[in-house]
Amino acid sequence: MQRITRIALASSTVLFLAGCAKSDEAAKDTAAAMAVDTTPPAAAAPAALSLADVAGKWQVRATPESGKDTSATDYVLTATADTAGWRLDFPSGVKVPLTVSVAGDSVVLESATFPSQRRKGAKVTTETVYRLQDGKLVGRTTARYANAGADSVLQLRNEGTKLP
Repeated sequence: MQRITRIALASSTVLFLAGCAKSDEAAKDTAAAMAVDTTPPAAAAPAALSLADVAGKWQVRATPESGKDTSATDYVLTATADTAGWRLDFPSGVKVPLTVSVAGDSVVLESATFPSQRRKGAKVTTETVYRLQDGKLVGRTTARYANAGADSVLQLRNEGTKLP
């Protein structure tokens, strides 16, 4: 009789352990199914900019990011719906033609060499990147001065308001 009791006890232990193992697997499956993905959704890429979005005349103020001279340089940017006819018009009467390209949500402007409006007697070329934000053109210009030695590069922050 002891032998039958032992077999019964061993069988019930095996059945109990098998049942626990299934319960653990079911609990893991349920927990995995109920888990909430806390990964934030990927940010949407900014909308591509079209030249038609910025076509018109813009009153721009460019201010140096650093240095002793923090006075602003003002000019009017003429923008067209294509790459032709873009230019800078300075109050001094200097008109500077621009080469234009679009890169995603930005418009990139490169100038020909022109007389600096900040440094008398100096020649400069500029590269500007603008984005359209809240109805304004905002961006940054890198000015490169010819024959200026260590002081040959100037960084400026720009903000433009569309003229009526």
